[in-house]
Parts: sequence; structure tokens; C-alpha cells
Amino acid sequence: MSLLERDRAAVLVVDVQEGFRSYEAFDAVSAACGRLVEGARILGVPVVATAQYPKGLGPVAPEVGLQDEQPVEKTVFSAVRADGFSLGGRDQAVVCGIEAHICVSQTVHDLLSNGVEVHVARDAVGSRHPGDLEVGLRKMERAGAVASSVETALFELCERAGTPEFKAVQQVIK
Repeated sequence: MSLLERDRAAVLVVDVQEGFRSYEAFDAVSAACGRLVEGARILGVPVVATAQYPKGLGPVAPEVGLQDEQPVEKTVFSAVRADGFSLGGRDQAVVCGIEAHICVSQTVHDLLSNGVEVHVARDAVGSRHPGDLEVGLRKMERAGAVASSVETALFELCERAGTPEFKAVQQVIK
């Protein structure tokens, strides 16, 4: 596994939707996803988002900060198997979202199977139950995903301090 690179990476936000707002971890996860999206935007890294059955689970939470990105609507658990899903030719993905042991995990496994280097932002991934979160994280890491965090991923994408992008990302992280 290598460090994340701006011209190779995309950020993938999986199913951070209103229907999951009752989860204890939702506020922290949605805020962390929002920081990751904002930082990616500053760095020119594309953002892809999905929404699992939005008629039942509602729209992507506003905290995620999507702007022009239209979520890929899906009923399959893995985003990779959804009609219209694409990372735009990127071969690295920083993945965040809900639920770690279902949609996030199945998406990560499919990305890995397709030769994509996956970095999972652990602080931006959640499940309804803490035990399921741990199972999902362990399973993804054993399959070859790189454990990461929002801050780690964004600073890898920055590469160096002192640039205007670094300073802007630093403000997002604080």
C-alpha cells in the first residue's frame, strides 16, 4: 500500500443518511465525513456519495456537505454494484460512511477485488452497535484495506506544509 495521492484518490461517502440519525455514533461520523469531504474539495479530490434506498432511509445528511455531487442511489449493499457507480478511473479510495459491517464493508471488499487501494477513515465510519463496527473494521483491514483517519488521509493528500491548501485543510481539521 502506498500513500494517498491527489491524482489517484477519490473520497467515497457510503450512505450517511437521515434514516441513521438515531444511531449514537451518527453525529460524530457525519461530522467526520463532512470534514473529509470539505478537505477533499480544497485539494481537488473527487467525492462520490451513495444513498441506500433513499425512499426509506432519506437523503444524505446535510452535515456531509455535498454540493454538486449527486448521490448514487442504490438498493444493493455494495456501492460498487450499484448502477451508475464510478470512481472516475481513480485507483485509490478513502472510504467513510454507515454501516461499517454491511454497506461499507461490502463496498470495500468489492473495491479491493477490483484492484483499488482502499483507505478506511476509521473515525468517519459507524454502525448502530459498537460490536458491529469493530467486526466491520477488522474484516476490512484483514482483507487488505488500510486503517486511516480523516486527518491522516487529508494530510497525506496535502503532501507538505506551508501551502495554501495545507493551511485551508488545517482549518477544516481543527
